Amino acid sequence: MSDIYESAANSLGLFSSPCLSKVELRLTCKGLSDRDALSKPDPCFVLNMQSHGQWMEVDRTEVIRSTVNPTYSKVFTLDFYFEEVQRLRFELFDINSSHNGLKDADFLGSVECTLGQIVHQRKLCKALLRPGGTVGKAIITITAEELTGNDDYIELSFSARKLDDKDFFSKSDPFLEIYRLNDDATMQLVYRTETVMNNLNPVWKTFKVSLNSLCSGDHERKLQCTVWDWDSNGKHDYIGEFEATFKEMKGAIDGRQVQWPCMNPKYRVKKKNYKNSGIVILNQCKIIKMHSFLDYIMGGCQIQFTVAIDFTASNGDPRNSCSLHYIHPYQPNEYLKALVAVGEICQDYDSDKMFPAFGFGAQIPPEYKVSHDFAVNFNEENPECAGIQGVVEAYQACLPKLQLYGPTNIAPIIQKVANSASQEVHTKEAMQYFILLILTDGVITDMADTREAIVQASHLPMSVIIVGIGNADFSDMQMLDGDDGILRSPKGEPCLRDIVQFVPFRNFKHASPAALAKSVLAEVPNQVVDYYNSKGIKPKVPSEYQSSRKFGP
Repeated sequence: MSDIYESAANSLGLFSSPCLSKVELRLTCKGLSDRDALSKPDPCFVLNMQSHGQWMEVDRTEVIRSTVNPTYSKVFTLDFYFEEVQRLRFELFDINSSHNGLKDADFLGSVECTLGQIVHQRKLCKALLRPGGTVGKAIITITAEELTGNDDYIELSFSARKLDDKDFFSKSDPFLEIYRLNDDATMQLVYRTETVMNNLNPVWKTFKVSLNSLCSGDHERKLQCTVWDWDSNGKHDYIGEFEATFKEMKGAIDGRQVQWPCMNPKYRVKKKNYKNSGIVILNQCKIIKMHSFLDYIMGGCQIQFTVAIDFTASNGDPRNSCSLHYIHPYQPNEYLKALVAVGEICQDYDSDKMFPAFGFGAQIPPEYKVSHDFAVNFNEENPECAGIQGVVEAYQACLPKLQLYGPTNIAPIIQKVANSASQEVHTKEAMQYFILLILTDGVITDMADTREAIVQASHLPMSVIIVGIGNADFSDMQMLDGDDGILRSPKGEPCLRDIVQFVPFRNFKHASPAALAKSVLAEVPNQVVDYYNSKGIKPKVPSEYQSSRKFGP
């Protein structure tokens, strides 16, 4: 049995390539075509990166309504490896739906380049290739900026009072834009707030920006802040502006308010008694120290890795060579390949190397009732297996004793792991983060319960990785991955964090197991950091012993 384990493990490659630096990318676009005679497009860019021949979505911008010349406030932060060719593809979509998903969106075109090209030129301008490969009139501009090493984030809360009313039949719909003055005298959009409808005294949502994005670490760098009255046709009305610096903003750190008059230069000249077009108030400025994944790991945080395996009848009889669960004497099946590829990386972050392994969708002995969260080693009191090899051996040993059945319900196993993760919440320490790997061959049948379970789990120190085994149609599974809009429970409650990564194994069938592992685990470090940072939980001081192990992604 260990031969199968070793044959899969030997083909793994660890990700030891040193990151040269982190780079922030910002996007603007000019010259998009109108959607039709009556409306402009609602454009959104999706950033994809090529990994082992596969294009994987990295992130996406916000949607800007009704514009042909979008400037995005979203910042893409990427690791830059000098020794690697990092291929990027920026895909532009016209979003038709209110939930901002891509399902009903119109594809407008794309641009391909490498991260190295952008870093080298600092500002890369390319024509958008329309569907079919023809060159369009639209130009995308990608600006690169290297992070200076200061990873602190700034949390800002703005409001305003007595803004000018720009609408005849209602009050203004204000939003605030903050621009940074660059060394070359150009203005760079840092952040754009949401629009507060029909309100001359708006309170905008608290937001976070990196200190690097806000002022490049220069506390006295000039910031230009402009207040607009939003219009649905994209022709927003100018209300006024003011200049600020981060040094001034820091006055709100102790809970005091910092205020600026919002000035309209034209009114200043024309109106004799003009004072201002309103007052903009900074209610809170908080500096948040951003810790890294390694800070938490080296501070003693353990990755608690759990495996859940699909034993439904759609996998086929394990005795038949066509079955997805067939145990070939010399070649691991897809379940084993995925298990070893992901488990090999995760086990480096768990000191006791004991992993709970569960199955779902089978009738189990002795009464052969269907279970959706049974221990693969049949020891419900202690479902843990010794190392990834122990999980492999328990999986192979249980197959002849099971009756594959159904349906494909995964909510119970998510809830089981979530119960363990909820115990960790009460400690208020970064000691255990839970990763659940679900291996399944089909579309799940308890989608509503699963959505509810994931939304609840998004409040916990937990991530869920789903690998689709076989050739089923997994299109419905993509909705669980928060990349396509925000996942919501049946009651409408949104996910607090994007904690699900779904990948079909067939996309990596001819690639190394390392490619699959890198794809599904790429988001985990950020998910760990986002969770603990959002809770204000700092990593512990590293233990006195020096760890000699290599750290993966």
